[in-house]
Amino acid sequence: MIDYHKTLLAMDAGTLAPQDFDHRAHIAVAYEALREDDFFTASKRIADGLKRLTIAAGVPEKFHATITQAFISAIAEAMHASPEQTAEEFLIGNPDLLAGTFLKERYTPSCLSSDLARKVAVLPDRVASAA
Repeated sequence: MIDYHKTLLAMDAGTLAPQDFDHRAHIAVAYEALREDDFFTASKRIADGLKRLTIAAGVPEKFHATITQAFISAIAEAMHASPEQTAEEFLIGNPDLLAGTFLKERYTPSCLSSDLARKVAVLPDRVASAA
C-alpha cells in the first residue's frame, strides 16, 4: 500500500518524481493535505506542489488552475461524509473522483481547454444535474 502522506511530503520537498505521480496519487495527496490543513492552506500547498512537478517534468504549461481547484473542492466536500477515512478508503469510496466525471458535468470542453481556465480557477460553465 502506498503511503500517500510520504508522497505529499516528497511533493512539498520537490523530490517527487513526476512519472510516479498518477491521477490516483493526485487525489490521495490532496486528501492528505486537506486532512492536515484548512481548505485554503491545503489548496495552495497542492497547487504549489503541482506547479513544481510540471516544471520538473519540463511541462509547466500543464498546470491547470481550474482542474486543480475543482478537484480540491470536490475532495473537501466528499471528505465531510467520512472524515476519518484513510486515503485508500477515500479513494475506494469516491470512484467519481478517480474517473473525473464531475468535471464533464460542470465544465464544457471549450472552457477547460481555455488559457483562462489554465491560469485562473474559473467557475463551472454548466449547471450540475440534481442528484
